[in-house]
Amino acid sequence: MNQISLYIDEDAMHSRLVTALRSRGVTVVTVVDVGLTEKTDEEQLAFATERECVLYTFNVSDFYRLHTQWISAGREHAGMILAPQRRFSVGEQLRRILRLRANRTMATMRNQVEFLGNWG
Repeated sequence: MNQISLYIDEDAMHSRLVTALRSRGVTVVTVVDVGLTEKTDEEQLAFATERECVLYTFNVSDFYRLHTQWISAGREHAGMILAPQRRFSVGEQLRRILRLRANRTMATMRNQVEFLGNWG
């Protein structure tokens, strides 16, 4: 099975979450790791797509709008996981991301948006 790798943007990046995911064998790349903190949302999505990483963000409205624009324009992305900011604890985010990851592959995430709230 082709396991999901994650690209975590600045809004969703929490060091405890990143550490917990990595300790469970999840490949995680953060915006800070690659020095993209000043890049636009579109540049972030393009980077994640080039690296075959699913983008994880709290910036729900902007990235959902970007998803819609890309799909309408025939552009593909590696997938997105969207979560409302401050809704889930780090532990709950971890549980839900791991549950999603156990049920999805890179192929099934391509061009899809998953809402973390649906994985409880």
